[in-house]
Amino acid sequence: QVQLVESGGGLVQAGGSLRLSCAASGRTFSNYAVGWFRQAPGQEREFVTYISWSSGMVYSANSVKGRFIMSKDNAKNMVYLQINSLKPEYTAVYYCAARFRRPSTSVDAYDYWGQGTQVTVSS
Repeated sequence: QVQLVESGGGLVQAGGSLRLSCAASGRTFSNYAVGWFRQAPGQEREFVTYISWSSGMVYSANSVKGRFIMSKDNAKNMVYLQINSLKPEYTAVYYCAARFRRPSTSVDAYDYWGQGTQVTVSS
């Protein structure tokens, strides 16, 4: 079992930056893929970005490329999502998720989820 806990969300003005964190417990992220997803009010949960723990490969949705940067810290067993140039449309609950081995952009492919952290961007 993998337990995930996100943190770092909050209320931020447009143009600002945030760094979200996701901490894993129960198991290390080794051999796992970790993704970030978000869900805006009234909308379905959508893929943002993922990282393959073993290779370090990162893939992001086109809508966030250049503004969202995912990284990991092997020693701390954590992943991060740096969000720059925040826009009001980025307002959502951001979730960290993990699945064994191969990364995926599909919500249904992930077995473990955190509780989410709210990001609210004011204009």
